[in-house]
Amino acid sequence: MVDTTSAVSEQPPSQAAQQPIGLFEAFLFWLKLGFISFGGPAGQISIMHQELVERRRWISEKRFLHALNYCMLLPGPEAQQLATYIGWLMHRSWGGVIAGALFVLPSLFILIALSWVYVAFGEVPVVAGIFYGIKPAVTAIVVHAAHRIGSRALKNGWLWAMAAASFVAIFALNAPFPLIVLVAAIIGYLGGRFAPSKFVIGGGHGATKNSYGPALIDDNTPTPEHARFSWGHLLRLLLVGAALWVLPMGLLTLSFGWDGTLTQMSWFFTKAALMTFGGAYAVLPYVYQGAVGHYGWLTPTQMIDGLALGETTPGPLIMVVAFVGFVGGYVHPMFGAEHPFLAGAIAASLVTWFTFLPSFIFILAGGPLVESTHNEMKFTAPLTGITAAVVGVILNLALFFGYHVLWPKGFAGTFDWPSALIAIAAAIALFRFKRGVIQVLLACALAGLAVHMLRI
Repeated sequence: MVDTTSAVSEQPPSQAAQQPIGLFEAFLFWLKLGFISFGGPAGQISIMHQELVERRRWISEKRFLHALNYCMLLPGPEAQQLATYIGWLMHRSWGGVIAGALFVLPSLFILIALSWVYVAFGEVPVVAGIFYGIKPAVTAIVVHAAHRIGSRALKNGWLWAMAAASFVAIFALNAPFPLIVLVAAIIGYLGGRFAPSKFVIGGGHGATKNSYGPALIDDNTPTPEHARFSWGHLLRLLLVGAALWVLPMGLLTLSFGWDGTLTQMSWFFTKAALMTFGGAYAVLPYVYQGAVGHYGWLTPTQMIDGLALGETTPGPLIMVVAFVGFVGGYVHPMFGAEHPFLAGAIAASLVTWFTFLPSFIFILAGGPLVESTHNEMKFTAPLTGITAAVVGVILNLALFFGYHVLWPKGFAGTFDWPSALIAIAAAIALFRFKRGVIQVLLACALAGLAVHMLRI
């Protein structure tokens, strides 16, 4: 028989973790997280779990998963929203703002620098060779993402049919992505009412029996006063959020007009922020339709290169929008031809602001309200439908990337065999050997550089 009392007393890290955490200590952790959050949402959530649940004991396993489950119901990057939620739960609204902002800002500054190098020096042989190898790797990565999401989400014939229908809708009918999301949500809602067993996904972020000792925010820790639902608090935060959107949008409209590049970017990425159900890969087709097809802010090739940069930097993958903004601002400078970098940096910053503002509002204003709806079928079934449709959309994105990589001059041009071989090698590394995205991108970049140098 083990003496559990003495065992607990011999665990100073757990006891220390129960002491209140100061805002500055939390600030240092969120800053560190912003620089090491590689690996997409799965990797970022894993890092937070290891640091906050297992090692630091700031929050219990059950409370961590409870927060994650409801962040996944919202549009937007779930890892960034989870950081915002935990920061808010620990240190009120400012804690949430600090945690969420530091999850994004390092990536923004890094991407602005890399985007400038790409635009200014993209024709330099070394840079061109690196991106030659990265493009086919990105195609394999997107296919892998479709497989990963599909294997988790498509558990029955109904959901497979929804994925196939969404693929046909966007590939053959060129249906707009928001319409596909809306229809999938409606079907999911109706399915949840009339065929609930078909719209329940098992596994995933469910309950767990793991225990790592006492935590600062433990399973039975009462909900702090600031996290309890209040209509007055909700109204105040909604008004603040609306003001933070209306004021910059109003200033942009007055300065550049509604049709100005910065104004249209801000409006477009506000809409994109509300379409990010299912992760960044799901919204990329919508970004492509608008940024490449409608507005012409960048080319299809630049879009692929931007995704590659997003994959190799810390922070949410949706930060690829900063690249889109920078290139659009740099190519269409609104401060004169002599200030393209300034235009690009401001465009990237504005795009990031309008993309992530809804995520903060969802957590800070809706957290207590949305948490009360956790595991209710009428809320989870639409998400299940959307996730199924997203699989078809991502597959279409992979075909789009593959076409532009393997036939860079269209079907009338020649087939690029070296790119095909690099894409196949990347797919084998991802599917067969389970290599990480960063490793695959680095290896393919070196291969592309070698091929490009041999051709010179």
